[in-house]
Amino acid sequence: MTLSVIIITKNEEANLQACLDSVQFADQWVVVDSASTDNTRAIAKAFGAEVTETATWPGFGPQKNLALRLANRDWVLSIDADERVTPELAAEIQQAILHRGADAFEIPRLTQFCGQWIHHCGWTPDPVLRLFRRGQGRFSDDLVHERVILNSGAVSRLNSKLLHYSYPTPAHYWRKLEQYSLAWATQAHARGRSSSMPRAVISGVAAFVKSYFFRLGILDGSMGFAVCAMQAQAAFGKYFTLYCLNQKNATPKN
Repeated sequence: MTLSVIIITKNEEANLQACLDSVQFADQWVVVDSASTDNTRAIAKAFGAEVTETATWPGFGPQKNLALRLANRDWVLSIDADERVTPELAAEIQQAILHRGADAFEIPRLTQFCGQWIHHCGWTPDPVLRLFRRGQGRFSDDLVHERVILNSGAVSRLNSKLLHYSYPTPAHYWRKLEQYSLAWATQAHARGRSSSMPRAVISGVAAFVKSYFFRLGILDGSMGFAVCAMQAQAAFGKYFTLYCLNQKNATPKN
C-alpha cells in the first residue's frame, strides 16, 4: 500500500520544511500553492514534492480537492503546513493502511497556542478525518471549515496525536479570525442565511461559557482563558460579519 500526502499552502516558508520532514515516509507529496510570495514553492520542490500553483484562491475545500485530484497513490493523508506527524503517528499510519480494515481514519489533534499545548477548551480531543483510501472520499466545497465526505466504508480512529502549531502568537490568531469570519459569513450569506446583533452577542457569550466552563478551559490556566475569550470573539465575529453583509445587501424600503 502506498501513500500520498497533500498540502495546500500560501506563504508557508516558516512551516513547510518541518511539515514535509515529518512525512518523509510517504510515497508522494503534493503541494498546491496559492501564489506564495516567499520561498514556499522552492522549499517544496527541493524536498521532492510535486508543486502546482494557482493564481486565484477558490476556498479551502476546492483547493484541497485540487490537491486530491493530483494524488495518485492508494491512500491519501491531508495535512496543513503548520501540522506535524510525530514518529509514533507515522508508524501507526503505516500500520493502519497495511493491516486495518477501515477505509478512513480520524486522527486526534493537539493544538499549541502561544507556546502552550491546550488540553481543554474544546480543542482537545479534536479528532480530524485526514487519512482515507483514494477514491473513497472528497472534500466539501466549503470556503472554510471544509470536511472530508466519504462515499462509503468504515471509519476508525488512530491513537497517536497530530501536532498543530497553529497560533505561535496572538497576531496569527487574529489574522485567521478575520479571514475565517469573512469566508464563513460570505458563504452563509450566499446560502440565504441571516443574522442579527443579538444573535452575534449571544453566540459570543455562549461560546465563552461553553469553552471555559463546560469544556474545562479553566484548567488550561491563563492561556485557557485567552483561548476561550478568543473563541467568543470568533463566534461573535462571524455572526456580526454576516449581519453586516445582510444589512449591506438589504433591499431599501420605500
